[in-house]
Formats: sequence, structure tokens, C-alpha cells
Amino acid sequence: MSEYRKDPDAVAALDPESYRVTQENGTERPGTGKYLENKAPGIYVDIVSGEPLFASSTKYESGCGWPSFVKPIEPDNITELRDTTMGMIRTEVRSRHGDSHLGHVFPDGPPDRGGLRYCINSAALRFVHRDDMEAEGYGKYLDQVEERA
Repeated sequence: MSEYRKDPDAVAALDPESYRVTQENGTERPGTGKYLENKAPGIYVDIVSGEPLFASSTKYESGCGWPSFVKPIEPDNITELRDTTMGMIRTEVRSRHGDSHLGHVFPDGPPDRGGLRYCINSAALRFVHRDDMEAEGYGKYLDQVEERA
């Protein structure tokens, strides 16, 4: 079992956009995230702590401009907080151990897959390809990843 935490070295190594998103509760511009179009099999982990967040099998095309997922890979690695900024009431999503701002969750996801849409900033994530998961310590999640054409 890995121990995940907010790693000061990882925070110091963040590029300006990832720092702004994860540490300052920012949002990347819609349609610009590097993982928006990613269809490779694997998992998405917190760029700061490495904690596993989402599996490729739960990613879907929502049309919102950010990577969208129907559920977290490990629900205990996600915290949800009321967000009243921007003149709206939303639910912010953060990584539990890294305390990184990830994005928001909305109740307008696919009804047949639970009805949730986790709208997540690519800048808060690191993708681990299926072929690298075992070597990087994420082998226990291989059954949640599928091959995609």
C-alpha cells in the first residue's frame, strides 16, 4: 500500500498552469487540456501526490471542454467541497492526500453510468499508461483499465 501525500518537491516542479490549477484553485481554458482527447488505456493520478483518481474506463466525451469521468477509481482519494465562487453553487473536487484542486462534479453525467460528471482539469493530472501501471505501483488497478482502439 502506497502512502500518498502532498509532496513539496512535486509542487515546486509544477509548470505554471498546473501550479495555478492545483494550488490556486484555477481552471484551464476549455478545450486546451492535454488529456481531453486521450483515449489510451490507463489511469489518471494526482500530479502532486500520485494518488490514483480516475480510470480510462470511466472517461467519456461530455462535450464540456475538459476530461470527464463518471466516477473516481478510489472514492476515498477524492474530497468534495461546496464551492460558491463565480456566482454559482457547485461541488469542488480535490484530491484527499495531495489537496490538489482537480475540478468539479455535476449531476448531469450519463444516467446509465450513475449520472455524475467529474469535470477535471488536465493540468491537475498525470496519465499512467496501462503498460506502465505495474512498474509504477498501480498494478492493482489494471482490472479497471481496458484496451481502446
